[in-house]
Amino acid sequence: MTLVDQHAEQLGVTDVCSALGVSRSTWYRRRHRHANQVTPSTRLRPHPRRLSDAERARVMEILCSEEFVNQAPREVFAILLDRGQYVCSVRTMYRILASHQAVRERRRQRRHPEQTVPRCCATGPNQVWSWDITKVAGPNRSWFNLYVVLDIYSRYVVRWILAKNESGDFASKLIEDAVQDAGISAEKLTIHTDRGAPMTSKKLIDKLIDLDVIRSHSRPRVSNDNAFSEPAVQDDEVLPG
Repeated sequence: MTLVDQHAEQLGVTDVCSALGVSRSTWYRRRHRHANQVTPSTRLRPHPRRLSDAERARVMEILCSEEFVNQAPREVFAILLDRGQYVCSVRTMYRILASHQAVRERRRQRRHPEQTVPRCCATGPNQVWSWDITKVAGPNRSWFNLYVVLDIYSRYVVRWILAKNESGDFASKLIEDAVQDAGISAEKLTIHTDRGAPMTSKKLIDKLIDLDVIRSHSRPRVSNDNAFSEPAVQDDEVLPG
């Protein structure tokens, strides 16, 4: 390509490319690409009509002032022109607002901190329990409900019962017997479960309050609503007997 550049003006691009076996389209394409390359100094050079930092700060101060904070840049531009003032164009106003992330809303608003997702964490046994109910097939196409209380640290089945239906009474009795058998002191145990009807029944909630047990429920409408218990109650090796 360098030879084509050197002799193109004297001999012609067509003759030089034919002699060297170079495609003319390739030479033109590379020449065009080289001509469009921008040096770093040119890329970083500010536009001569660009507002200074002080002028941009002044525009931002006007747009966020009490008089214009609720008005669009076009309205502000028109009002200032009626007063004989010109600070910048409407498009520049939008650019300055965009640089401060204030295009949509310039009024002062309350900033809510990001809410962290609560997590149950156990560093030892009998700190966090999880319980759930799962369907178990019985004879003659019958179904039973398996209530299982599981310690999430040791994966030990604390207590379980098999009942014909789901009930807050069964759940209350199950949790009460499990806490009493474990001999856990007040406010030392957290029980996590999903938001099913037996789990949120008034009788169970009252029982947990009487036992000084901390309640923990999964977030509503999530797929992994009780990930501590659901894999375990389907595993035959976890259940005693």
